[in-house]
Amino acid sequence: MKGLLVLEDGAAYRGEAIGRPGTSFGEIVFNTAMSGYQEVLTDPSYAGQIVVMTAAHVGNYGVREAEAESDRVHVAGFLARDFPTRWSGSGGEQSLAEYLEKAGVLGLHGLDTRALVRRIRTEGAMRSGLSTEIDDPEELRARVLASPRMEGSDLALAVSPSQTTVFEAPGAVHHVAAVDYGMKRNIVRLLNAAGCRVTVFPATASADAILASDPDGIFLSNGPGDPAALASPIATIEKLIGKRPIFGICLGHQLLGLAFGARTFKLKFGHRGANHPVGDLQTGAVAITSQNHGFAVDPGTLPAEIEPTHRNLNDGTLEGFRHRELPILAAQFHPEAAPGPHDANVLFESFIDAMRRSPSRMAAAGP
Repeated sequence: MKGLLVLEDGAAYRGEAIGRPGTSFGEIVFNTAMSGYQEVLTDPSYAGQIVVMTAAHVGNYGVREAEAESDRVHVAGFLARDFPTRWSGSGGEQSLAEYLEKAGVLGLHGLDTRALVRRIRTEGAMRSGLSTEIDDPEELRARVLASPRMEGSDLALAVSPSQTTVFEAPGAVHHVAAVDYGMKRNIVRLLNAAGCRVTVFPATASADAILASDPDGIFLSNGPGDPAALASPIATIEKLIGKRPIFGICLGHQLLGLAFGARTFKLKFGHRGANHPVGDLQTGAVAITSQNHGFAVDPGTLPAEIEPTHRNLNDGTLEGFRHRELPILAAQFHPEAAPGPHDANVLFESFIDAMRRSPSRMAAAGP
């Protein structure tokens, strides 16, 4: 089965297709991780994006349900230099091709992904189309140009759950209210493992509803799309500031920045992979982190009460901040990092420590 990829700028690539035949559109981005392709496929933050893996061979160890980070595949398309027809791995349940077929997602391989990634790096992430039905590049490009841009998209509202769910933890010491803008499952796993009962709220939950659950802390999750398009969630976060300790990651980091009056901007080609170096501005330590985002907070627009804590060592962009007085911290990278690395897991410990020391928690504990 042959497939065609066309970018917004007219560049066209042909290859062999796997998965579900059809036509799809999305922002073309690349991920530099060497493994963890199933976590990429099922990360809700990739909604509306066609993902190119820079690793040459993707699918070598198959797929198993336990490694999914959500209940479905979210990418709009999946590309690699080669999707091997043979795979072997401990616990593997099915091939990548079968997985994409069942998910209704189109994949393409056999194209020059090095040239494609270099083009994205040079020209920036852009709209694209992937098809087994349209063979004319100009026809597909016309449809690409009619597709929505990532700027201004509120995709987090589309991937967020519609109902509230509670995840119990045996012997839980803390209660965390997590706002799900496209949250990965490993976040709940880590919070449960740290002794936290987690109540997951939809992105549209009100501040009153979140506070009514009487949490010890509030977690703001990762998610897709343009943070500046989420006016209602930003207004909700503004009402939560000062009420409980807050920890935001990825999109949650950006929304917290916007709630404090900062601005966000779109990166040229984003940060996506498991090998991004981040420097701690206080200790000088460097963590290798997992990242997946196309927008960032402009540090020059942060108010005086917000202190930058982390910096990306590749391009100098802001990777974290905290409030100088309130127990509020945020990280642009993924400290939960499924499938890895785990250098930054310490941030969850900082959040739990903030809940332990918060006035509401101490009052509940008594003398």
